[in-house]
Order: sequence, then structure tokens, then C-alpha cells
Amino acid sequence: MKSRLRVFLNSLKDVFGFEPPRKHGLDTVEAIHAMHEGKAKMFFAMGGNFLSATPDTTYTADALRKCKLTVQVSTKLNRSHLVHGEEAIILPCLGRSDKDVTDGKTQFVSTENSMGVIQLSKGNLTPLSSGMLSEPVIVCRLAKAILNNRSKVNWDLYEKDYDHIRNDIEKVIPGFENYNQRVRKPGGFYLPNASREKKFDTITGKANFSIADLTIHRLAGDEFMMMTIRSHDQFNTTIYGLNDRYRGVYNERRVVFMNTKDISKAGLKGGDVVNLFNYSDGVERVARKFIIVEYAIPEQCVATYFPETNVLVSINSKADKSNTPASKSVIIKIRKH
Repeated sequence: MKSRLRVFLNSLKDVFGFEPPRKHGLDTVEAIHAMHEGKAKMFFAMGGNFLSATPDTTYTADALRKCKLTVQVSTKLNRSHLVHGEEAIILPCLGRSDKDVTDGKTQFVSTENSMGVIQLSKGNLTPLSSGMLSEPVIVCRLAKAILNNRSKVNWDLYEKDYDHIRNDIEKVIPGFENYNQRVRKPGGFYLPNASREKKFDTITGKANFSIADLTIHRLAGDEFMMMTIRSHDQFNTTIYGLNDRYRGVYNERRVVFMNTKDISKAGLKGGDVVNLFNYSDGVERVARKFIIVEYAIPEQCVATYFPETNVLVSINSKADKSNTPASKSVIIKIRKH
């Protein structure tokens, strides 16, 4: 086990007084396989849109349907709620824009932005229902219901005031010293960043670089290398609008960006509607009705939006070490619809 993970688990043990699991759990790809094979029978999601965000949409949908129970804790409805197990539960929860008041005290959560800054987030909207709970409260009540007196964690304290959660995070994770004080300051605070501070936790004390072998893909004449991308009006799988001012696309998302020469070679033209096919593992995967957009992209390379073409990404096409789906390297064929 790597030293940083060992230090974290030991810290959990010291603060909470229990032995945390030392065996690795399942990542996204492994979890999908486990559900598909019947080894994992329950799926519990804290937010997110699992079905749309994961690869090989049809395979993932089959995996979710094989579960005995699927539970979704969500701020809004999404596609994942419609593809579920034998029994399905949706738990609507407070969003970050909703007021969260406990015992007369307004609670807040903290978030990390893309720059590694931790800042508070406090809602000011009246919740749609007085019965809606926050994610922390749902977790606390589940823990109390399942573990009862066997838990050494004071879930009542966490549920009553989120400051107690942050106090314990501070005890476990380096970089969160004086968490409650610093998060309340305008602008929040930075997490440790080795590159910014030029302090590297390595034997040499310097940044260590590694060289990755370059994979050479040999494409047939009618094949293209597809990468999935996000539009301007998008955050993960949440689509806020149909415009992409980065690339000059408006009121549409089912598009495929192609090199002008490739379009001509294929006997197509800009604006044509096409179907996209992937044949990894001997399985035909298809994404239908995409509009060709002429774009300055290398020949035999195309780009489409995420998550619309996740259906084309094989569950077995992934990085060797991280097991991350290879959504930037998908070999496809294009045919007129």
C-alpha cells in the first residue's frame, strides 16, 4: 500500500478509533463489471448522473438493472433515475442554493474550485419542501439506522452542526488546519500545492517526472479517432444550454467535428446527418443522428460532446494503471444516417 494512503488510513484509525478497510474498493469500471456479474447487488449514488457519465451506456444500463436495489440522492432528476434495479429509491436532497437550517442555525458546506481553493457555500433559497434533508444529514441518519450503537462516530453531533464535521476533517487530512476559521474568510483558502510552493514530498525533494510510452494507433481508411469534449455551457453531465461559443455551435449538441478533407473523402458534406459506430470487443455500438460540422481538426480525428457519445466507449477500453475510461481515444466509423 502506498505511503500516503497508509498515513491517511492510520489517521482515520487514530481519530475515530476503528480499523478502516485496507483492501482497495472498486473504481467506476470495476463497479460496473461487478454489478453486471451479480457480485454487487446494491448501488447507492450521492448525486451525479452515473449512467450518463460512465462508458458503454448500454452495458452500464444492463448492470444497473441487475441490482437488487438502486438509491439516488439527488438535487434534480436525471437519466440515471429511469434505469434502475429491482427496487429503486430517489431521495431528493437540498441543493447548495437552498437554505439549510438546523436548530435555528444556518448551516453551510464547503467546496473546492478548480484552483484548489476551499470556500464556503451557503444557500439563500427556501427549500421546495420542509421535508427535504441535506446530504450530510442523510448520511448521518443512514449511519445511525444501520450501525446503531456499534459506531464510534458521533453522528448526532455531525447532524446538528456541520462545524463538527470540519473539525474532524482537520484532524485527519493535512492542509485543513483551522478549517472552520479559514473557510469563513473571504475567498477561502488554498490547499497545499507542491508545484506552487515548490515543496515536493519525494526522496530528492524535487519534482519527479516519468515518461509514458506513446500508443500508436493504426487506423483503417474508413476509421476515425474520436475524442469526447465538453461545451462552454456545461459542467460534467449538467447541460446548461445548447450553445458552445468556444467552437461556434449554437442550439445543438449532437454534432461531430470533422476535418474538411475527411468529409470530402467520405463523400459527405457539412450539415449531413450521420451515425457513429464503434466495434471494440466485437460489439457494435451506435450513436445515431449526429450533424457534421467542418472544423480545423487533424485528419482522421473527430470530436463529439460528452456524454452524448459515451455509448461508443467500450467498458474495456481504459488506461492501464488508473483504469480510467479512454474517452479521448475511441475508434469509430461514420456512415450517413
